[in-house]
Amino acid sequence: MGTPLGDFVRAKRDSVQPEAMGLPDRGRRRSPGLRRLDLASEAGISVEYLARIEQGRDRNPSPAVIDALANALRLIPSERNHLRYLAKITGGECATYVRPVPPTRQVRESVLQTLRLLEPGVAIVTNRLGDVLAHTSGYAAVTGGTGLLDGCAPNLIRYLFTDPRARTFFLDWDDIADEQAFDIWLAPSLENLEWLTGELTPIAGDDFTRRLNRHAVPQRGVLRLNHPTGPELRLLRETLELPTDDQQLVVFLPADEQTARALDQLRSEPFTRLRSIS
Repeated sequence: MGTPLGDFVRAKRDSVQPEAMGLPDRGRRRSPGLRRLDLASEAGISVEYLARIEQGRDRNPSPAVIDALANALRLIPSERNHLRYLAKITGGECATYVRPVPPTRQVRESVLQTLRLLEPGVAIVTNRLGDVLAHTSGYAAVTGGTGLLDGCAPNLIRYLFTDPRARTFFLDWDDIADEQAFDIWLAPSLENLEWLTGELTPIAGDDFTRRLNRHAVPQRGVLRLNHPTGPELRLLRETLELPTDDQQLVVFLPADEQTARALDQLRSEPFTRLRSIS
């Protein structure tokens, strides 16, 4: 059975063209990208060892091997960090089964106070599994009528992959789906990750699992939303990490004047107080 580390290395190998590494075109290949021999040679390891890593038969490659693979694959910094993270969670110390449990949904009072200071701006507190834990009235105005905040425990990832309205609301749905699937790997613990994927896989299907296992590091450009009342919103995202809580405070800012005017119009509706969801 494969591992997240092996899946990522194999996916990156398939995406790299030999010409990009100065290698000759050896003609027809059974799969796209680099041959296993080419990557192993570039990284200074044996083909057999690379095969064991890709197939999940070696779960503890050394940091030197991980760095060598990162160099050979020409990974950018964010991809290097992801490779190291996958090596950590794939290792034997992380492989012991723990009963999956949902993460905490509590938000510290000081974080809620910070969120209140951002009113009537657009901001939320989430965790790495996509749970919307608290939000401003501005965020409620932006997402009103989309179904995202419906229910007592809204979750961005569940909404993206299971609610048809998400594909209309997020104009760049494919990019956002890639972002959310990638962020699951940053869950605070392996059991948290298993909890969410175990819940979502049966209802979200192949579109979710394919993105989850592709390990595509997202670019995170401007967020484009199609609000039900008509205006297209273009938002910049600023994220404040809350590592003690395994949470994030995300603030959304207008990317242009048209969006700023549209936000003012949306927020002119009857005021709704800050909401903390527990």
